[in-house]
Amino acid sequence: MSPAATLTREHLTPVDRAGIGRRARTGVPRSAHAAWQPDPAGRDPLAILALQALTREPSLVPIRYGRMAATPFTFFRGAAAVMAADLATIPRTGLDVQLCGDAHLLNFGGFGSPERELIFDVNDFDETTPGPFEWDLKRLVVSLEVAARSRNCTSGERASILAQAAHQYRLAMGEFAAMRTLDIWYSKLDRDALAARWGAEASANAMKSLRRTAAKAESKDRLKALSKLTHEVDGELRFLNDPPLLVPIEALFSESDAWDIEDTLRTALRSYRRTLAGDKRHLLAGYRYVHLARKVVGVGSVGTRCWVALFIGRDEQDPLFLQVKEAEASVLEPFVGTSPFANHGQRVVEGQRLMQAASDVLLGWQRTTGADGVSHDYYMRQLWDWKASADVARMSPELLGVYGQMCAWTLARAHARSGDPIAISSYLGAGDSMERALAEFAAGYADQNERDHRALTGAIASGAIEADTTC
Repeated sequence: MSPAATLTREHLTPVDRAGIGRRARTGVPRSAHAAWQPDPAGRDPLAILALQALTREPSLVPIRYGRMAATPFTFFRGAAAVMAADLATIPRTGLDVQLCGDAHLLNFGGFGSPERELIFDVNDFDETTPGPFEWDLKRLVVSLEVAARSRNCTSGERASILAQAAHQYRLAMGEFAAMRTLDIWYSKLDRDALAARWGAEASANAMKSLRRTAAKAESKDRLKALSKLTHEVDGELRFLNDPPLLVPIEALFSESDAWDIEDTLRTALRSYRRTLAGDKRHLLAGYRYVHLARKVVGVGSVGTRCWVALFIGRDEQDPLFLQVKEAEASVLEPFVGTSPFANHGQRVVEGQRLMQAASDVLLGWQRTTGADGVSHDYYMRQLWDWKASADVARMSPELLGVYGQMCAWTLARAHARSGDPIAISSYLGAGDSMERALAEFAAGYADQNERDHRALTGAIASGAIEADTTC
């Protein structure tokens, strides 16, 4: 199911749609989601990671391995391709949605909406593509189990955290199944909605922590980026040189090559503008390009080509930072089919617009030829637009439970926008069968993740894999 296909899908009655969900239980009973057994034909997670490295900047690949090796949780963050291959060995429901494709805890967060509200939503779509709803749900609950283990939560605390999230997804999908279609699209999780849903059950300390995170997010904006990422050189703003994490273009290439690349960027920006609405093209025209730098981001994305471009509006206190991030084929595509979009930047953007309650006003895509002479797809968005990220490493079990519920509600809303909430809700049912199955799967796959993490650290220790643990 592609985003465009939703315009022509068959319009069935709610009773017929509920029947689709119930019949899906026959092919894949909810209890079947509990099992995790490695593919008997053999699996090699390190080979999957090595294959990904072939298309990435060679000098940055050791940073990716170093970040993944830090903990089982950081390994899990970078191993979306490994889990995709594993999920593909399990029977699927056939209840398709637009998948995030990498729905772990830290790919949710807060950001500023176009109306300048702080909202909570899915915020990473590099792997987005249509597929079975349970793949996102399983990645979310496994990430909760892995994170809870990293916090040394007891088995009882972990069970409660996972039960809360899985229960919230089921309840939320039931709510969306009962809603009018347009009301689903208007649903969002802002501060008022968050307080209304969890304020009563969460402790004062938990709500205080969430409010503190929200306040911090509003300060992480383009002016903070201006002070943290740039300095003045000969009267002009320039990015700092902080290798290997932030490197200005002139420090990466010769003067002539840097000039050619910046000229290519300007041409690409004209193409990118055409992917924006007319009023946003007018907005972007009010800024002039100033500088470009390569920036290392995340864990799983390390090694892909990622740039930050600086623009100035009325003066140097009116900056605009655009992140120009490479989009490769989704790690899910070998298992669910090739994207209907010729440009993977467009795949990311269309998926994001379909799943999010509100998206960045400057979200767009482009294709350009790099210094290697190869065409690469990119998507562009603002950098640090009220960005709020969860500090899982400091969360109490109670706060992790609340946060897991927030992520689960948000994921259900995103799936309800693109999939059939009535069919999915009918499949999930009124009992806790799916919730118990997900908890068992999460425990089994978290064990697998720990084994995979040990395989990586062992390969690094033996010298088979080069890793940079300093970044």
